[in-house]
Order: sequence, then structure tokens, then C-alpha cells
Amino acid sequence: MSTLKPNKVLRKKVTRRRVLIGLGTTAGVLVVGVPLALNAGRPALVEYVVENGTGPQEAPFNPDLWFEVTASGITFYAPKMEMGQGIHTALAQIAAEELEVKPEQLTVKQADTARGYAGGTMFTFGSNSVNALYTPLREAAATLRELLREEAARQLGVPAKNLTAAGGQFFIAGRRDTLSYGKVVEGKQGEWTLPDKPARLKARKDFKRIGRAMPRVDFRDKVMGLSSYGYDARVDGMLYGAVARPPRYGATLAAATAGGASAQPGVSKVVIDLKANFAGVVADSRTRARNAVKKLDLRWEGGTNVNQAEIDAQVRAGAGVVVRRRGNVGAALKQGTRIEAEYSTPLVAHAHLEPLAALAQVAPGKNGKIEVWTATQYPQKVMDDIHAALGKDREILLHPTQLGGGFGRKAGQTAAVEATRLSAATGRPVHVGWTREEDLQQAFFRPPSHHILRGSVSSEGRILGVEQFTASGDIIWPASMPEFVKDTIGFDPGGVLGLFMPYDIPAYHVTNRREALPVPTGFWRGLGVFPNTFAVESFADELAHAAKMDPLDFRLNNLPDTEDGQRLRAVLEQAAKRAGWRTPPPAGRARGIACGLDVNTASAQVAEVSVENGQIRVHRMSVAVDPGMVINPQGAKMQAEGSVVMGLSSTLHEVLTVKDGMIESANFDTYPLLTLRETPQIDVDLLESGDTPYGMGEPIIGPVGAAVANAVFALTGKRLRDLPMRL
Repeated sequence: MSTLKPNKVLRKKVTRRRVLIGLGTTAGVLVVGVPLALNAGRPALVEYVVENGTGPQEAPFNPDLWFEVTASGITFYAPKMEMGQGIHTALAQIAAEELEVKPEQLTVKQADTARGYAGGTMFTFGSNSVNALYTPLREAAATLRELLREEAARQLGVPAKNLTAAGGQFFIAGRRDTLSYGKVVEGKQGEWTLPDKPARLKARKDFKRIGRAMPRVDFRDKVMGLSSYGYDARVDGMLYGAVARPPRYGATLAAATAGGASAQPGVSKVVIDLKANFAGVVADSRTRARNAVKKLDLRWEGGTNVNQAEIDAQVRAGAGVVVRRRGNVGAALKQGTRIEAEYSTPLVAHAHLEPLAALAQVAPGKNGKIEVWTATQYPQKVMDDIHAALGKDREILLHPTQLGGGFGRKAGQTAAVEATRLSAATGRPVHVGWTREEDLQQAFFRPPSHHILRGSVSSEGRILGVEQFTASGDIIWPASMPEFVKDTIGFDPGGVLGLFMPYDIPAYHVTNRREALPVPTGFWRGLGVFPNTFAVESFADELAHAAKMDPLDFRLNNLPDTEDGQRLRAVLEQAAKRAGWRTPPPAGRARGIACGLDVNTASAQVAEVSVENGQIRVHRMSVAVDPGMVINPQGAKMQAEGSVVMGLSSTLHEVLTVKDGMIESANFDTYPLLTLRETPQIDVDLLESGDTPYGMGEPIIGPVGAAVANAVFALTGKRLRDLPMRL
């Protein structure tokens, strides 16, 4: 049987080749880095995606991960973007562990292209930030520690083995005096050279930082309002830009003039480029720019006039490409008790707190340098788009800011390209900040999905066979990729995450259908994990009911005898224990359970619900997660809580509809989110099954919808197979 297998982490020894001393090292300054080494018939390709995720797995051989040591302290330049998930804190813990410093002795700063970082090595998505950096970061920190130890020994005239590193200083055996890391660097004469022997990494039993709760490194700045986001970016002499938007998806700008925009107060320039489908205004305030752009005289042509009913009809499971085939499904479905069900999920938005925003400053001349400050999850995508707009010969210095939420929407940054165009046209720095209306209507969205499942169970409660058909729009395929290429491959890699039932099924056949939709779709938290897990785990509950078995016992009875099966068993049992599954729920309530495995993280959830005035009320979510290894328990629990809240919002409220080629909702008055009052008690238990940390940002969102749907069935006897749920 084919099962999901954890990534095989290469247990490479630290080598001198994998650690570099920076070219910028000078007297009193030591810079150390490592190159980020990532990894670069359809069912086999699907297996690779499921096992490895969809984030970039390869990076150029550059010194991408840097520490800078001076007499005043140690600075770590993090190549991952902070968007509320606490990644800078987790990376600081890992670094502090091997450096033998207290976390508060380590200053964490966001890396940028000015420090030699390639744009492609700075990305935050796919729940692989900690997993990807865990080993190389430890290697760099350990090498730095030993580099300093050897130099300290030379300065002190003692053997290196007589020095013990702790708290950012070296203690000398048999003596009371110490030497700090900063003093070692300050006293260094001549060039630094790497130690002859690779640095030894600490054994897990000796960890003092990893695995323990730690305050966030950005806590004070956030409390004091000092954190800088894309919307906060400012430089002297900057102006503000606003851009005209098409009235329907796919429309092109056929004709445009300044109209009355130039005469509006504060307007400094109107910028029109028909070939680029672009018209914008630059003014001395954001409000004036937005008001002026409404005065442009524009004529849009083409595009789609599609309505929601047409999209629903297009996204229908059925014919497609086979992405998993095992056993004789036809024969299996003729045995035992057979059931069939359909599920659907709608278009939804990312609804992050901070809309798209960027500041750009373009130097004069055809090849003038470009400097950009923006909230992005993937700087390379921003740089590629700017090069496509203004020319490939321009140098780009990109400063990633903190993000007020991302969830995949900020994998690129349209606002950065717009700000760059306007700055190039005016010769002044220009800031573009989208409105909430622009962010909801002119974005890309989580595509709708449709699922048909047929299955059979034996009288002993064993799954005999499942036939599964799914359909959805594109998630990670870029719009620029030719359709014939997409059709040849036949599936979008993002759409297969969470797609497969994690049970021991002798006959299992899965057919996937990708649809090129007339509305923009793309990344969303967990990619396909949420809609797919909603379908397959709701169906698992229906199979349990058909078998007349307890839903928890049914799942335990059908898990494979594999490492993944054992991990799922552990989280199911722990979530059930936390929820009191074997005891009666409070009067008027019922419980439902669901589980999932994504990017090698196993999770299970129990929802406890009631129905009040015809509305579903979730009172409690009991969550158990096994991410392999936990770096910061507090941060991991916060990630799980955030996933549950976002999943509940999508389960109970969120839906976008299309009318005349455009999303109808323009703000939160017509696109409600889960409120604080509706947020249930969330209990999170963390389990560990190995020495490798896996993802926490996305896997937990998967089982949320199914857990709630299964609880509603237990309470009312009604199956809710469409999201958002309506009784």
C-alpha cells in the first residue's frame, strides 16, 4: 500500500564547504552564513507533492543565512518573513541553542537583498520555514560558536577544550575570568578561517532553548507600535498612488485619457500605459490620489460576464485524470454496505488584516536602481514582476516588511509593481496602498471545489473500497503557464494536498479534474487541505455511520499499520481524550471528530456544537497535533489556534459570489468573518514523534470543517455537505 511518508532529512555532517565566512568581514566584525540547500505516470508526481509540499525546494549556492557578530552583540538576519506566525522567534531559538546564547542576546532582523540574499531564498509559505532551516541554521550557529572558541583559545593562550560556551561568553576551566563573544571579535587580528573539524551539533537531550516556550522576539515592538508593515513604509519626499481597476475580470484598457484627474487638488501626475493595461494617478495624499483616479476617462473592453451559477456548473467532479489507483474499486463497491455523497466548498477570500501595500523609489535613467519596501511572502516573485514591467537590467533592492497577514495572497505583490511604475514616471518615491474593496474584489481567491465519493464498508467496519472524484480551479499554476501544459499534467499540485483518505483502503481510485476558471484563483492557507479534508473526513464519518460504528473507533479500526497510521492514531486518541469523547456531552450538544496529515504533520480535532436559534454554535475545539518535533510550544499552540479560527470562519460564514464578471462583496459588511464572540474554547495538545520539526502554519486548518459537520450530524441527524454550513 502507498502511504504518506515523512520527508527523509539528510543527516549530513557539517562540512567546511557548507559554511561560509562573509566577504564583508572586517576588523571588529565577523559575518558567517551557510548556503540554503533545499531539494529541487501522474500518481508518482502526486505522491511527491503530497510528501514534499509545494514550496520551493532548491536555492542557489549563495551564503544566504547570516550572523553578524560585533562587540555590541550578535545579529541574525532571518530569510523568512514574519506575518504573525512567530517564525523569527522560532528561528532565534534554534540559533540560540547552538550559539549558546540567551535568546534576548540575539537580535533578529529581516533579511533583504541588500545583504546578499537571493530573492528566491526568502519565502514564507508551504509550512516549511522551520523544517527547511532547522539543520542549516544549527550548522551555521554551531560553526560560529566553534570559530569563536578557537579564536578565544588563541587570545587566552589555553586549549580550546578548556573553554565552555554559555550565555554568549567563554568560561575558562580553573579560572574565574570570562571572555565574551564580542570581545573575541574585537580582539581578532588578521583573517578568520574556518575550523579544520566540522562543528558538532548538540544532542537533543542537551537542548536548553529548543522545545521550551519563549516570548516572541517582536513582542515589544508590536506592543509599542514600532513594527513596520507594508502600509507603514515611508521615506522623505514620497507621494501616494492610486490605480484604476477593471470592472470585470480579464477586461483590457482599450482607451484612456486623464479626463478630469489632472485638475484634481494635489495631483502631480497621471500615468497611462495602454500596452501594460495600466492607468494611475500620483498625488500628495492617498485620499486625493484615490479621488482623482475616479476622474480618469477610461474605456474597458472584453473580459468575462460570468455569473455564479455558471461557475458552479463548471466546477463539477467527474471526468478527469487519475491521481491514485489501487485495487479493483468496481468489485469492492459491489460488496458490503455502499454509500455515496457529494460535497462542495465555495470561492473565499484571504481577508488578511493589511491590504496590499508597497513603497517604491526608482532612480532616473533607463537602468536606474529600484528600491522597494513591501509586505510579501516571496520577494523573488515581486522582483520578477518588476523586471517584467520595467526591464531586466535594473538592479532591485527589496526590503520585505512585516506582513499584516498573508495566507498565500502575498506570495507576490501587485502593489509593488504599481508603485514602481508610478515612481518611474514621476521620479519620486511613491506609496500604493490598496483599499479593502480592492483587496476583496481585485485579488485572487481560494477556488471552489466539488467532490463525489462512493464507498463500501464490511459488517466488521472495514473500508472495502472508495471511488473519489474531485474538481477545482487552479491554485499554484501561474496564469502565464500555457493551458496545454496544465492540461497535459492534468492536475494542480496545490489541489492534491489533503485529497487522499489516510486509511487502509484495499481498493481506492481518485480522479481529479482541474478547471480553468474565468475568475482569478490561487494560493490560500493550506492550498487544497481545507476543502479536500472537509470532503474526505465528512465521508469517513458517513462510512462509520453506515457501518454502525463509533466515528472514533471506525477511524482507529481503518488506520494503516505504518508510521503515519501510528501518528494519526496518537492524535485521534489524544484529541478524543481531551474532549471527553467517551463521556456524554453537555445537554443540547454533540461532538464530531476528524483528522488529517499534511506536510508530515498529523492532526485531529473534536468539535463540540449546539444549535441556537437555528444557528450552529461551536463551543469547544479539542486539537491534538504531532509536528514531529516542537521548537516553541507557545508559538505552536498559537498557530494551531489561528488555524482553527480561520477554519471555523470558512466553515460557518465565508462565501464569495460572482455577478457580471466581478465578485459581489466589497467589504466585510457583505463578507462576514468569525467574531470574537463566536470563537470557542480551543484546547491544543502537542505530541512529538521524532527529531525533525514539520509544519504548523497550515495542516491544522484541514480537519476543522469536517469536525464541525460531523458534530452537527451527531446532534441533528442532518448531513451538511456544502460550505458555508446552513441548517
